[in-house]
Amino acid sequence: QVQLKESGGASVQAGGSLRLSCEASEFSFSSYCMAWFRQTPGNEREGVAAIDSDGTTIYADSVKGRFTVSRNNANDPLYLEMDNLKPEDTGMYYCAAEWPCTASLDTGGYYYWGQGTQVTVSS
Repeated sequence: QVQLKESGGASVQAGGSLRLSCEASEFSFSSYCMAWFRQTPGNEREGVAAIDSDGTTIYADSVKGRFTVSRNNANDPLYLEMDNLKPEDTGMYYCAAEWPCTASLDTGGYYYWGQGTQVTVSS
């Protein structure tokens, strides 16, 4: 059974950095688009960053220049490097896999999801 598992969430102060990881079991990243989403209580899940099978990336406007999504190959974890964190970046962060691959920041095409890792940024 396909499983995605996020890690790396923590509590940090504004201006700090974190790196989130997403590892998969029974699954190869190579053919899928992968993305990071985040959600806060009472709000819809929003797309943060996505990467396609060729390494092309897209980002939400709110994180451009601060976040970097990466994947080295089919067997390595998916990463989200987050720099210059702001309190509004606080939320539960999820990784997800999409097929067919469109590298969208909308949740609709993403079939596999992890359980999430909490990021809290204090001012």
